[in-house]
Amino acid sequence: MHQPATRHSIDHRALAELIKAWGAQLGFARIKVSDVDLAEAERHLGDWLARGFHGEMAYMSKHGRKRTRPAALVDGTLRVITARMDYLPQRMDAAQAALNDSRIGYISRYALGRDYHKVMRRKLQQLATRISGEVGDFGYRAFCDSAPVMEKALAQKSGHGWIGKHTNLLNRESGSWFFLGELYTDLPLPVDAPVAAHCGSCAACIDICPTRAIVAPYQLDARRCISYLTIELHGSIPTHLRKHVGNRIFGCDDCQLVCPWNRYAQVTAQPDFVIRHGLDARALTALFAWDERDFERYTEGSAIRRIGHVRWLRNIAVALGNARDQKAHDQNARDEDDARGDGAIIDALRSRQTHPSELVREHVDWALAQHAGRAAATIADDCAATTRMIAPPRTAVAARRPPCDRSPPAGID
Repeated sequence: MHQPATRHSIDHRALAELIKAWGAQLGFARIKVSDVDLAEAERHLGDWLARGFHGEMAYMSKHGRKRTRPAALVDGTLRVITARMDYLPQRMDAAQAALNDSRIGYISRYALGRDYHKVMRRKLQQLATRISGEVGDFGYRAFCDSAPVMEKALAQKSGHGWIGKHTNLLNRESGSWFFLGELYTDLPLPVDAPVAAHCGSCAACIDICPTRAIVAPYQLDARRCISYLTIELHGSIPTHLRKHVGNRIFGCDDCQLVCPWNRYAQVTAQPDFVIRHGLDARALTALFAWDERDFERYTEGSAIRRIGHVRWLRNIAVALGNARDQKAHDQNARDEDDARGDGAIIDALRSRQTHPSELVREHVDWALAQHAGRAAATIADDCAATTRMIAPPRTAVAARRPPCDRSPPAGID
């Protein structure tokens, strides 16, 4: 029977290699080790908070320096074992096709499978158990986007990749479609070196952002980010941003879909991240019809559940306000049905006009107003087109027109 090593007899370099091998067996794409010096990340976070870019995410500032000083969060922490797990559930062209169809509710690809918090923490605990079997009891704590931890900074320091201009972590082999997790530990493991950045002059992510949330390279104003608006924001989505939300009802992937490095990303082999309930391409009207019991049932074990049924309806109401009917996807199709808009979309919105939540009602009213405005504009365009078709030739009209009086109207100098 294998006997755990004593603290004084541990070969930490060999142990680090074992940890990386065990991580691969557990399904992690890569395991690395970081030190705990996050001084540069602390300065960057302070500047970001000072500019108010965190919006209503008060938790980003309330823990003081525990977020940027690991030993202040977990006493005795000397190293951070950083883990990466790929999650892309389908080819990116399928995601782009869903995004391009305004009648489909687009859900960020990370949320289509099982809640990653649970998956990652379970795997990290299994890794910690393997370590303790080798060295005996040791100090550790597992995290995955669930505590004041600078996940991207730690992953960058330990060589998982570099921070892109969209502020996501990028890896040359996997792009950005992965989750991060950590084990804070008191084991003095050898650290891994960071890698160079490879964004160069590319600005595709900045240019594609629907709401211009990437205000400069490496600077994200979360208050404009669709992920923030549809997930973190509890109140009303700002009116001037609603049209830009499009059909995105939970999160946004635009900056990832356009990133050249993501052409190397592979579909995950993790069964936990397989798409559930066909949520990769469900019609907005079908999702809007869910009552609270349906929402709880279909989002069980999913990261989507955290926003609750009311905000789910809020988000979908905005998407329905931006949705076009089937004929609107065919630029050659024009008839009086287009002027009325999609009957199913209008009916779906009207069904929620008396919802108990003022938040839902307000967004439904906005959505109906969008359809009414488009219908009026379509009728006006059709009338103008008809007038042009029946109008007499320009020369005949000119012959009957009196000479032009080029003097300015009264009151104009």
